Amino acid sequence: MNDQQHPAGLEFQYLGFTEDPPRLSPYLPTWDYQREVLARVASHEICNQVLYVEHEPVYTAGRKTLPEERPFDGTPVVDVDRGGKITWHGPGQLVGYPIVWLPGRIGVVDYVRRLEEAIIRYLTSLGLTCGRVAERTGVWVAGDALRPERKLCAIGIRVSRRTTIHGFALNLINSTGGFDNIIPCGISDAGVASVASELGHAPTLEEAGRGLEPYLTEMMAFEPYESSPDLVELVPGGVRA
Repeated sequence: MNDQQHPAGLEFQYLGFTEDPPRLSPYLPTWDYQREVLARVASHEICNQVLYVEHEPVYTAGRKTLPEERPFDGTPVVDVDRGGKITWHGPGQLVGYPIVWLPGRIGVVDYVRRLEEAIIRYLTSLGLTCGRVAERTGVWVAGDALRPERKLCAIGIRVSRRTTIHGFALNLINSTGGFDNIIPCGISDAGVASVASELGHAPTLEEAGRGLEPYLTEMMAFEPYESSPDLVELVPGGVRA
């Protein structure tokens, strides 16, 4: 099938958010659901989807995770088929799983950069200065003379049948203590931050999801765009610990 035969648009699903009280999503059933949705998107039955969830506490390890990067106390880890290394998910963190069919002209790196761009633009609209760090995936706050660069949003994906699975984890109001027991994303010389820890306040998870919708919709249309600059250009003198 050619690109024009895939249904147009991007739909958003808020899993557990509309329940009273909102429900935390266990990881494994959500992963199963991702694969169900992927099969339908890849077969052009439905348009591209974004699944938003707030997970129960869990560590997930991508294919490149090394033994020494796993939890120091033996906490169980779910091994997954995405790229990247180990990370933590839990309450207060917005996890987004874009399940998107990639046109032939769009490669994996371009797709990841578009995810980063959508999140950078949204966080910038909140007044948070953030961006990319060269050779490191995700969205970051720049380092300075006292603190190293800090990751706000981790990204890890897989592409199957030209369709993406897994996605991003945006730290909003969650404690970053869950990352203290691992080497997050295999990066030992950087820190982890949340929107709340950087700004002193943060939107709710649903507010953040809604706020991200137009930015993700724009980036997932796969039209040309002007990329935000790297952090080293935004904050001269930023250093790594």
